[in-house]
Amino acid sequence: MKPLRALCGELEKAELYGDGRTCVAGIKADSRQVQPGDLFVAIPGQSSDGHRYIPAAVRQGAAAIAGTWEPTQVEALLGGTLPVPYVRVQEGREALAHLAAAWYDHPARKLKVIGVTGTDGKTTTCTLITSILEMAGHATGMVSTVSAVIGGKEADTGFHTTTPEALDVQRYLAEMVQAGAEYAVLESTSHGLAQHRVTACEFDVAVVTNITHEHLDYHGSYEAYREAKAQLFHHLGRAVRKGDMPKVAVLNADDSSYSYLVSIWADRRCSYGMHEGCDIWATDVRYDAGGQHFIAHTPVGDVAIETPLVGRFNVYNVLAAVAVAVSQEIPFAAIQAGVARMRGVVGRMERIDLGQDFTLLIDFAHTPNALERALETVRPLTSGRVIVVFGCAGLRDRQKRFLMGEVAGRLADLTVITAEDPRTERVEDIMAEIAAGCRQAGRQEGADYICVADRQEAIQVAVDLARSGDLVVVTGKGHEQSMCYGTIEYPWSDHEAARKALRARLGM
Repeated sequence: MKPLRALCGELEKAELYGDGRTCVAGIKADSRQVQPGDLFVAIPGQSSDGHRYIPAAVRQGAAAIAGTWEPTQVEALLGGTLPVPYVRVQEGREALAHLAAAWYDHPARKLKVIGVTGTDGKTTTCTLITSILEMAGHATGMVSTVSAVIGGKEADTGFHTTTPEALDVQRYLAEMVQAGAEYAVLESTSHGLAQHRVTACEFDVAVVTNITHEHLDYHGSYEAYREAKAQLFHHLGRAVRKGDMPKVAVLNADDSSYSYLVSIWADRRCSYGMHEGCDIWATDVRYDAGGQHFIAHTPVGDVAIETPLVGRFNVYNVLAAVAVAVSQEIPFAAIQAGVARMRGVVGRMERIDLGQDFTLLIDFAHTPNALERALETVRPLTSGRVIVVFGCAGLRDRQKRFLMGEVAGRLADLTVITAEDPRTERVEDIMAEIAAGCRQAGRQEGADYICVADRQEAIQVAVDLARSGDLVVVTGKGHEQSMCYGTIEYPWSDHEAARKALRARLGM
């Protein structure tokens, strides 16, 4: 239990109406989860306004309410005077983040917090950083869009890929503190940053992988999307100081975001890339059956890197992790060991092998840039054809559909266009937009690309068409465990779908 007045003291410009001595038993942002004694925080959403659920929260026993409405508006909604204390805040989601941090006694202030943002490679980079820190003997917790790893235990963070809500993030951080962690590594999506899910996380290191075309349906423009990502770096200037630990910005010098992000304040900036002049840069990149090898040049010396991760994009992910490690004065031996032991992330270039005579991979690539990099990466892995299976999400960035179709048409030998979370859009309409991109690349339907609306059937078609030595890559869903049709999330796994298709082909 915490006094309401004490919680309100954590908020700027909050106005308290009612008895501040009221004790709060918990904090909820979903009225359906409210228990007697809780503080209910009303959040305006895209489809519904949480303020409309204040009466339901009161009926369920909420001890206090917080929201952005005027008290008179709330009274009108309730049909009388305020029955419980009300806290008027400036911004609902931001207030929720600070209230959650206060509820859990500001766990981020007891940790060294590293945030990773970008369009592609966030989860892989988070996992690399975590692996390096652990090899150096630092107890480390991680929250990614795939899972939360705390005290050696892993928990799923949800169906789809975005940062968990602020209440969950702060709870995870508190669990890390309880488990004795020294570092926390947080994957920070554009939605998570824009919606204040990682506000009050007191970042010490901010990392960007790249910023390319994605989520324009939500952010409205590339510039707004880039600015959402930039919020991670602005957080460095707002975060509390933790002794003499500097605030560090790790930037991709080869990405178009560099010139924009480099102007944001930080105690130190560390650039990485593939050319001399970066603080951390790679040379002598070589590929073999075991993965990749290269030399990472750093301000404190050169280190030979071996990684089982394939693709030029993973060289960048490793360089970002090396930059973080150097900023934390991690020994080279731990960097080498941490990178070498990181075998990959679920749904990222993950091989499915039931003894077939061709290669089948699952990859999360769901943006034009990621798809291009994935197809460029797999091309050297086969002497046969590259067959790609993918779709684009409904009610999301429509501009990328044509772009992804053009990428597939240009880089794959055969494209199977299918469903990927169509939501309330017609799958056929989405596929048609992708197909237009394939035609732009000079491809013909039936010969070079085909449309199969059912994703299981599409994977089966690709598997059945594969010849000995070919490579099939199924992209877009990766680790996700559901697919959205209409407004309902149905259980789904590309891994299981691929295994089912292989078993059918192999007569298992």
